[in-house]
Amino acid sequence: MVPVRAEVAALLLLLLVAAVGVAAGFRPGPPVSEDTLEKVAASLEMYVDLLPQMPKVLGYSLKYGRPAPTHLTIGMYQKKWKFHRDLPVTTVFAFGTSAESATFPGPTIEALQGVPLWVTWENHLPDRHILPWDPTVPVAIPRAGGVPTVVHLHGGVHPPQSDGHANAWFTAGFRERGPTWTTPTYAYPNAQSPGGVLWYHDHALGLTRANLLAGLLGAYVIRNPAAEAPLGLPCGDALDRVLVLADRSFYADGSLYMNCTGDNPGVHPQWQPEYFGDAVTVNGKAWPFLPVARRRYRFRIINASNARFFNLSLSNGLPFHVIGSDASYLPRPVAVTHLLVAVAEAFDVVVDFSESSEAELEVVNTAPYPYPDGDSPDHLTGKVMKFVVAPARLWDDHSRVPARLLDYVKVAEEEAAQRRYIVMYEYEDEATGNPTHLYINGKRPEDPATETPRAGTTEVWEVINLTADNHPLHLHLATFQAVRVRGLVELEEFKRCMERLNDAARCGVARHAVGEEVAVPEHERTWKNVVKLAPGFVTTVVVKFLMVDTGRAYPFDAAAEPGYVYHCHILDHEDNAMIRPLKLIR
Repeated sequence: MVPVRAEVAALLLLLLVAAVGVAAGFRPGPPVSEDTLEKVAASLEMYVDLLPQMPKVLGYSLKYGRPAPTHLTIGMYQKKWKFHRDLPVTTVFAFGTSAESATFPGPTIEALQGVPLWVTWENHLPDRHILPWDPTVPVAIPRAGGVPTVVHLHGGVHPPQSDGHANAWFTAGFRERGPTWTTPTYAYPNAQSPGGVLWYHDHALGLTRANLLAGLLGAYVIRNPAAEAPLGLPCGDALDRVLVLADRSFYADGSLYMNCTGDNPGVHPQWQPEYFGDAVTVNGKAWPFLPVARRRYRFRIINASNARFFNLSLSNGLPFHVIGSDASYLPRPVAVTHLLVAVAEAFDVVVDFSESSEAELEVVNTAPYPYPDGDSPDHLTGKVMKFVVAPARLWDDHSRVPARLLDYVKVAEEEAAQRRYIVMYEYEDEATGNPTHLYINGKRPEDPATETPRAGTTEVWEVINLTADNHPLHLHLATFQAVRVRGLVELEEFKRCMERLNDAARCGVARHAVGEEVAVPEHERTWKNVVKLAPGFVTTVVVKFLMVDTGRAYPFDAAAEPGYVYHCHILDHEDNAMIRPLKLIR
């Protein structure tokens, strides 16, 4: 191939972007400075909007007074949303059973353990996206225009055809479909145990960061009244609340901001390694407040941000009683004053407001961004929401924080059928030093699957983070937990060897992984679907490819096409291109 001069290559790239933009509806927003975005956010008075209670959709019907399977149709719509009393309305993409009922976040789907649910996901979005996106990362680009979407139930245990594979995308009216699309209706067996919270969101190849930022996400709760009622936890819609955290920046006209220029525009004209907003929203409102009685409440907290971690605490030091994480209960509650929530991670907590000595409690965030060595939150992103506590104590609160919760199969690292090394890399532009893309094991998303576990087995994954960021690891279908975190000594020597050989064993990982050992927090010691990966450490993760509540095989063919994926859940990393296929075998 004849070498191309850098300036000619840049021109060709711009022509490519322009051509694809015309075909697929790319429309850059107006230029704006960070100071302007911060001023817009700072103009919004905190704690003036009531925390919304997201609408609930039942994922079951009642037949002769007993729960029975049902079918839902949930669409994706463009609509106007009011993020704050003093901010003009914002155009968003939103889930709903109709255009009129669509919300950001979408409706909370309430399912019952053991009662199957079928959902037909419909795309009613326009031909043009409301946000800029980058055609130079691995991305779904429909030939006839439209916004590609596909829905993944995060934390769900379901067949691969219903997983929301990144290449199973579709445009409005199923006019155009990705190469792994098979069906418009997804089957959710709801066979897994109750506890914690799941959430559903878009998972289209290369567009996840833009589609979630636009609003395509919602909560999903699986209940089992017979198993959960004896626990005595707070219950009922007023006392058991989902809190969806998501940072956003806004233009003065209320429209959502997403960067139009990349950190290496000659390589990727739009992509940047992380998106951080200047306003913190909870359930679609910027810095809302919630009046509470002096009693116990249960909060299911989901971090639905693109890249921001939250380190949450209550301003008066009142503890969170953590009862679950992601989609599982803990063996027993753990009281913490600070709760670090990674991107896509969820925690299930109880707060006892009867113990508060103050009438108003702020939820505070102290997590640096990027995490862990970035900037400290400012006066805006250091605040999340406020609780306003009623003056009189409520004496008829019969809820409790039980001494024990639910048990699952043991971790049993020695039962592993295989031990794998999974390595996180970041690649930089030589001229700018800025990231250009991120890979797992040095491989592209489209390269053949190298992680091919046998269904029904346990594996140990030694995950090596050679980047400067903490990456939230997410495996589709499987449940897993970190059991050991060890520092890498002589890190630069090890990185140089890995960049040359891409072989952890030959580079002597056993010799290098002898540094500081960091304990896995007690409130994260349960079966999870997101695990934090500290930079410069090896995190030992036990992965179960089976039902962790019973130890039995999945009640469906998990080895069918198109398979599953695993990835970093910082959305900007996942889109470019920290995602790999996960193919189970029989």
